[in-house]
Amino acid sequence: MTSGPVPARPRGALRDWLSPAPPSFPGVATDPRERRLIGLEIAVVLTVTLGLSAVRSALSLLEALLNPAPLADQQVTLNAPASTDAWIDLAFQLVRALQLAGWGALAAYLLLRAGIALRRVGLDGRRPWRDAAHSAGLAALIGLPGLGLYLVGRLAGITPDVAPSTLTDQWWRIPVLVLSAAANSWAEEVVMIGYLLTRLRRLGWSENRSAFAAAVLRGCYHLYQGIGAFVGNLVMGLVFARYWQRTNRLWPLVGAHLLIDVVAFVGYALLGGVLPF
Repeated sequence: MTSGPVPARPRGALRDWLSPAPPSFPGVATDPRERRLIGLEIAVVLTVTLGLSAVRSALSLLEALLNPAPLADQQVTLNAPASTDAWIDLAFQLVRALQLAGWGALAAYLLLRAGIALRRVGLDGRRPWRDAAHSAGLAALIGLPGLGLYLVGRLAGITPDVAPSTLTDQWWRIPVLVLSAAANSWAEEVVMIGYLLTRLRRLGWSENRSAFAAAVLRGCYHLYQGIGAFVGNLVMGLVFARYWQRTNRLWPLVGAHLLIDVVAFVGYALLGGVLPF
């Protein structure tokens, strides 16, 4: 008596989601010279963008730990005045946002130069409403536990007081904070997800290895906010990386990051003196 093939064992939805989807990008580079150039390109991009930020952030945390004052009594500011003159301060804030926008644009340009259309990484307008819904869901998934982790860190004394904004109450304060959130979200998600994960695929890195490396780096450039911020952004990096690996959609990640930062920056500016936390 013969028997047919044994049917494949179905996988649960969670296990299926946690497993990366087969990549639909160009195969692994085998030419040694091309591999060296890709590695050098990644090193240069990270050196001038978020990799250098990670080094500065680690040094800031070390300095804070060496400070005689307890970490819980120290404060770090995300959007601080750069000048006592309101117009010069506005110019500084706009230049900072332009720099971040340039980081993301550089990463997008290098993908195009590598022959990878931006729609391949999910930067297109094919499904705006679905992308927006996913942005809101991801923002809630990451933002609410992130706030809880911050509050726990403050109670435990291992997280400094993070002030999302100390900008003076000028007419341009809220628009600049929204612009800062947009620039942050564009730079981080395009560089860390769209660019880095794509180029690591080309080098033959596994999906899990590249996701973990990108998430660790994301956590490192938030170290100046304390260990809690490192852990929270590490988790955020893992979730965002796996989402992109499963969907190849980058706009929902940019949108989710934008919503999280807008709520933090603008909410603090408007309610920082009212809410107890």
